[in-house]
Amino acid sequence: MNVIVSNKYQSLLATLDIDIIKNINGEFEVEDLVNQFTNFYYNKMILDITALKNYQDITTLQNLSVSMDVSNIILLLDDSEVVNSPKFLSSLISMGIYNFTRNIDAIKFLINNPNSYKDVAQYHQLNTINTSSDEGGDYNKLGLRVIGIKNVTNHAGSTTLTYLLKKELAKKYNVIAVEVDEHDFIYFNDKTLRSTSSLDLPSFIATNSEAEVILVDLNDRGSISSCTEVLYLIEPGLIKLNKLIRKDKRTFEKLRDKKIILNRSILNQRDVKDFEYESKSKVFFNIPYLDDKLDNHKELEELLVKLGFVRFEESNETETKNSKLFNIFKS
Repeated sequence: MNVIVSNKYQSLLATLDIDIIKNINGEFEVEDLVNQFTNFYYNKMILDITALKNYQDITTLQNLSVSMDVSNIILLLDDSEVVNSPKFLSSLISMGIYNFTRNIDAIKFLINNPNSYKDVAQYHQLNTINTSSDEGGDYNKLGLRVIGIKNVTNHAGSTTLTYLLKKELAKKYNVIAVEVDEHDFIYFNDKTLRSTSSLDLPSFIATNSEAEVILVDLNDRGSISSCTEVLYLIEPGLIKLNKLIRKDKRTFEKLRDKKIILNRSILNQRDVKDFEYESKSKVFFNIPYLDDKLDNHKELEELLVKLGFVRFEESNETETKNSKLFNIFKS
């Protein structure tokens, strides 16, 4: 079931042939919407942009992206010059707002076929941040991957995993790791680790867009809106799982088609299959307890290959080709 928040386009939105659980009309502060819908379960929110007070001020949309899960919002734009400007649209994308349209007929399509970053990348103007590249200022910025790492069960290890993935990725990629609204990175004694606030995360990403990968430690509460993809961490202990289900019985329903990572896991392959069957979910990867003092973790390299970081796969192939059983015959 879906929610409609309307103002100027109330009559147009009333013609939508979709299941509606709630419909409100008027002008609202972001805080009003947060208060009304934080604990209200819905599939998608169709939001008439004119229903937001001061909607032409991009900070209003920034507050929305920090306070709500914008992956569940479809934004109906008005026909104003400001809202349809390249700068405004690019800012929406930087905040993780990918589902926006001026076409009322496109809304129903977006409910069942939400946009990914690649669907809106042509509107993103990251290359305007720094144009001093040898190749005409492109820097291949549209290839930037912003990977959020978020705890589903409490304290599932997002901070340590972000740190370990950063160390592993740094062997092959230009990577930055940043934590949001926390200051736990200081305990790793690594000055390359960064910290920022939820409000400043979009600008942090834009400022550091020369990186190939930005890892974002979202911890337990961080918004996923600025990330191009998210890893959802579950520590599969009995007490933590029971607490999770008691808190929200729909947890695994909401995680359907998401990248679920079992972290600090003692489950074997058969146990993982049982977990998937009982939770009606699909596990993307199973990570055992790791020693954070070590520099190399084969399990993390396998995870990165599965995530599409091909340089690790290529190096593994090279090592396989160069290895010989007895190394008797030299090339």
